Amino acid sequence: MIAETVCSAVAAAGLGIAAVTAYRKRFLAAARLAAYSLVPLGLVMTGAVEWAVETAFSPTAWAGFGVLGGAWLLFMTTRAVERRTGGTRKERKAARAAQREAVAPAASAPSLGPATARPAARPAAKPRKAESAEDFSDIEAILKKHGI
Repeated sequence: MIAETVCSAVAAAGLGIAAVTAYRKRFLAAARLAAYSLVPLGLVMTGAVEWAVETAFSPTAWAGFGVLGGAWLLFMTTRAVERRTGGTRKERKAARAAQREAVAPAASAPSLGPATARPAARPAAKPRKAESAEDFSDIEAILKKHGI
């Protein structure tokens, strides 16, 4: 009963402020204030305020909110664990089946080919000093060309 009276008084005060704002020729702000002040009155008329007051002082309602919170916490925990383990049971089963199909059943030994077909030994590497000298001579030529 008190909540309905307070909401009605807030609505009446808001409409009064909206009227003063409209008198000052600020019609857009007045319309916005009127809209905001009519919300508590609408909540009282629909019974939402009475429901909220009954819910706020009801131990059963608070127990229900606790159960909903526990369910949400359980749901989020299972989602986090599922993401860490790699998906749902169906996805893990499909991944295992795909892994089994990736390896041929008769492929117990690696098929590298015959042992006699070895690649030839690498040719001897050229001395690095000659290559590095050529590289620097090219760089020196470029720098001289640009006058550096």
